[in-house]
Amino acid sequence: MKPEKKKYLIKRLLEILPGFTSWNLILFPIWGAFVAPVAVAYFILLFDVFWVYQSVSLAVFGLIAYFRIEASKNFDWLGEIKSFPDWKKVHHIVIVCTYKEPLYILERTLNSLADQTMPKNQMSIVVGFEKRETGWEEKAAELEKSFSKKFANLIFSEHTLIPGETAGKHSNAKAAILKAKKQLVDGGKINLDYTTVTSCDADHVYHPNHFACLAYKFLDNPNRYFRFWQPAIVFYNNFWRLPAPVRVVNTIGTIWCTAQLVRTDRLINQQNYSLSLKLLDKIGYWDVDVIPEDWHIFFKAFFATSGKIEVEPIYLPLMADAAQSTSFFKTVKNQYEQFKRWAWGVSDDPYVIIKYFSEKNISFENKTLRVLRMLKDHFLWPVNFFIITFGVNIPILFNKEFAKTALGFNLPNISSLILTLCLLPLGIVVFWDAKKQRPPRPKDVPKIKSFLIPFEFILMPVVGFIFGALPGLDAHTRLMLGKYIEYRVTEKI
Repeated sequence: MKPEKKKYLIKRLLEILPGFTSWNLILFPIWGAFVAPVAVAYFILLFDVFWVYQSVSLAVFGLIAYFRIEASKNFDWLGEIKSFPDWKKVHHIVIVCTYKEPLYILERTLNSLADQTMPKNQMSIVVGFEKRETGWEEKAAELEKSFSKKFANLIFSEHTLIPGETAGKHSNAKAAILKAKKQLVDGGKINLDYTTVTSCDADHVYHPNHFACLAYKFLDNPNRYFRFWQPAIVFYNNFWRLPAPVRVVNTIGTIWCTAQLVRTDRLINQQNYSLSLKLLDKIGYWDVDVIPEDWHIFFKAFFATSGKIEVEPIYLPLMADAAQSTSFFKTVKNQYEQFKRWAWGVSDDPYVIIKYFSEKNISFENKTLRVLRMLKDHFLWPVNFFIITFGVNIPILFNKEFAKTALGFNLPNISSLILTLCLLPLGIVVFWDAKKQRPPRPKDVPKIKSFLIPFEFILMPVVGFIFGALPGLDAHTRLMLGKYIEYRVTEKI
């Protein structure tokens, strides 16, 4: 077999693996009810216990993160970085990738950058436009008029899609940073060794201390060239304008993103993150044909540096827009498509698995833990909902003889008792999130809406199916069948 054909075959088999695994785990309670009902029962109970562990961990780490965020908000990061004699050499490049984003959203993001406590003469903003967007030049002209004097440099790049590239943030960001590097580093304006690069979505709004905190963490860490930095992604920019199901799923997503900051042993950068330009240059920037660029750039750096890469948390909120459109159903569809795109991160698993076996200079424990945690998150994405909701009833429904046994008779009650334990930690962390991270109710929003929000969480089973199981299974099945998706910009109204 030719090497090219062998390589393609291995890649396709690894693309089939996630969908094959998720579909078999989902269907296991059905066929297993006839073949091995006892094994199915214990599988479901173990899965329930695992879910309780997940819920308790989410609550505990979420609360720890909230306390750290509150402390970080009030800390004088600018005063701290001035203790470093070389602090004025630090320069932040922020890459803002955009495609058909409304001008006001771009202005909101740049205003949050202009409001930073970090001196703006140490910040350069690169707005990456796509050539295929009609009228981007007018947006650039408006931004130039409003912001050109507020930063050390305001650069506009035009990305032209060429053969071998796929459309999306990944290819746009690479074009943007290459232009910035040529103009700023190669032009002798800034020092490569003191430059950070931040990947930013067009709808992101920074806390005023964000880049002062980043500069401190960069200067304070002797391993700065082997680090990513990750803030808490908070999907609350448009919280009060969302329909209830979308508001619920974005609340849970916000809590999850916040809690992950504490788990530095498994933290992987996502959506908005920073790294040194020296590291980014060393690994060859973003790959122009990989849509899930955030996890991919982490593992690309991880394997290129023999496993020295870690992600350090920035305990500050990074406000983002949730998916929103002009009607209830369009918003739900929009949110679904966004979760499907995030679930498409599973398409990067073949790359990571192949690298896992081919890279010999990383300790077995280090690379195994990293890869297994990634596979767990990706493979179980569509499975969780089906097992904890339908799984317990299937064995006793399909196998009447098993239903008459002690285990079969008591299985629903035992499972219900175990899963009830999830409610208390979840309730605590949702309450704390509402007090500490949720934006205050606008004056034009009726008070009754604020009162009813806690009751919206009864929608969680429906939300889990529509925005969890379905998009995850959609992505897995498409990858398994070789029906690759294209990058779709999430609409925000």
